[in-house]
Amino acid sequence: VCAEAYNPDEEEDDAESRIIHPKTDDQRNRLQEACKDILLFKNLDPEQMSQVLDAMFEKLVEGGEHVIDQGDDGDNFYVIDRGTYDIYVKCDGVGRCVGTYDNRGSFGELALMYNTPRAATIIATSPGAIWGLDRVTFRRIIVKNNAKKRRMYENFIESLPFLKSLEVSERLKVVDVIGTKVYKDGEQIIAQGDLADSFFIVESGEVRIIMTRKGKEDVEENGAVEIARCSRGQYFGELALVTNKPRAASAFALGTVKCLVMDVQAFERLLGPCMEILKRNIANYEEQLVALFGSNMDIADPSA
Repeated sequence: VCAEAYNPDEEEDDAESRIIHPKTDDQRNRLQEACKDILLFKNLDPEQMSQVLDAMFEKLVEGGEHVIDQGDDGDNFYVIDRGTYDIYVKCDGVGRCVGTYDNRGSFGELALMYNTPRAATIIATSPGAIWGLDRVTFRRIIVKNNAKKRRMYENFIESLPFLKSLEVSERLKVVDVIGTKVYKDGEQIIAQGDLADSFFIVESGEVRIIMTRKGKEDVEENGAVEIARCSRGQYFGELALVTNKPRAASAFALGTVKCLVMDVQAFERLLGPCMEILKRNIANYEEQLVALFGSNMDIADPSA
């Protein structure tokens, strides 16, 4: 990756450079709602978050409008307020739809973080509204904050075997798009049957993976069977993202658990080179399930 030299620690936090776009109470409330699950914002302190919200501006879009185009220079980071959007990536001259956004999500961060051209084209498929954050504010607040996060998590991410097939620069991008979340003892992290929107790596603690066989009672009174435990450095939640099916199992915190969390769009963009390893692990899951239940519980399509 060829990027301009940029040291976040050297950049002055100059109040004069702060940008404020006035908003009505309704706009501010909608913006806060749109931003509450954005992983890039999870590690900001309240003052930083307030500056980000002040600097963001609303942009209305029409169906068919190109919000960003692959290859263009990055000017803004975008958070979706409403509307549906397709993600297209051009490979060997052919554009392919690799994912969608449905009334939530964010995009455009990679070009601003690394001063590289846009990595994808985003096309609105309905009328909608998005919130933009300018490049200067994004780099001053988000990139500076991410530099601290990178120092914390770089070695941990480097040590994960399933990411070995990524280039160093790609692994660093993984650090930049992850958020962190802490779960209390017994708290449910994902639920069997739910649609998948995130992928999890255990940083500390232990996670129980529980599966309930459809229509039958099994080992425990509630019909649920513990099929695995995940500890530091292990991951879960990838199965539904690889197979595009609902969650095949539930996950619960065993004691206090801290997880690194990656949303589905970042997973699809960044973990493509890891897909073969992830698919190999699905075959291992199927063997476990046959041993436990006598069938693979249809966790993956035969074509997967």
